[in-house]
Amino acid sequence: MKRFVNRIAAAALALPLAVGITTGAAHAEKIRIALAETPSDELAAFFVALDRARANGLDYEWTAFSDEELAIQAVLSGQMDIGFGTPYSAMQRSKAPIRIIFQLSKLKFFPVTTTKYSTLEDLDGEPILLHSRGGGTDSIANVIEDRMGITFGERSYVPGSSNRVAALLGGRADATIIDLSNKNKLMRSDAASNFNVLEMFDVEASDEALFANLDWIKENEEDVAIFVDALVSTWRDMHDDPTIIRRETDPDGPIGQLPEEILAELDGFYSDAVEGGLYDPNGGGRKAAMADMEWYSAAGQLDGSPDELNIEDFWYLAPLDAATN
Repeated sequence: MKRFVNRIAAAALALPLAVGITTGAAHAEKIRIALAETPSDELAAFFVALDRARANGLDYEWTAFSDEELAIQAVLSGQMDIGFGTPYSAMQRSKAPIRIIFQLSKLKFFPVTTTKYSTLEDLDGEPILLHSRGGGTDSIANVIEDRMGITFGERSYVPGSSNRVAALLGGRADATIIDLSNKNKLMRSDAASNFNVLEMFDVEASDEALFANLDWIKENEEDVAIFVDALVSTWRDMHDDPTIIRRETDPDGPIGQLPEEILAELDGFYSDAVEGGLYDPNGGGRKAAMADMEWYSAAGQLDGSPDELNIEDFWYLAPLDAATN
């Protein structure tokens, strides 16, 4: 969820530092997936979908990059096949025909402050702590400024909602934007009375999505279909019963190796996420694409008004249409 920066050299340096795993043996060549972070509870549903895809013959390997911009660059350069993120600026400015094929999650983030603030308007001129420059929380801050007619003060950047919560609790920040899970944890804690969750407009735009080069997608239609079918089935089953993610998590896989205290909270995490509308059971599709055009235009990451933008320049909908019809 970061604005694209041309970092070919940085990407090359990052690859030896990335961590990865290879699995499956159904096809001669593996799909190379570029994660934008190391495996965490937020990726548990994705890894369940990968296990389902493997059972249906998908051969893949994944690599976790330390930075979403590096994951995007790895796909642009052809080092990886499928990436995580919302690379709208890259898609618009690059000559490579990059297209999104599935919305993984929506931008469900929440402005949380100490009790000295009670409305978004109160943050006019005030410093705010965000995830990353040009990322999703940065875009949210841009749209808040535009819609509320305010201007934030100094923007500081600390990756990870849990780290920004720690900054609030430690008195090192008075205002930030955090994800649904960490917002719920904070407001259910003993410290909840010290903080406010400010009223926020609803957002349907994509936070994380899967994207690939269109030429590669068309050359690998069978594998892409298996992958998208597995994602749709997992997201739909998760909406019917969020506990399926914990129950289908491979204890020997990357999520199953996380600390027990994190695994014990998977049911709560996905129940909250489904209730909070974080996931579209149909993978976003045209509704998400239109929301993205509006959002990322307003956030300054797409040039042109939403009415002038063609969603087919950014999404390739055929695999998702086949999986959902």
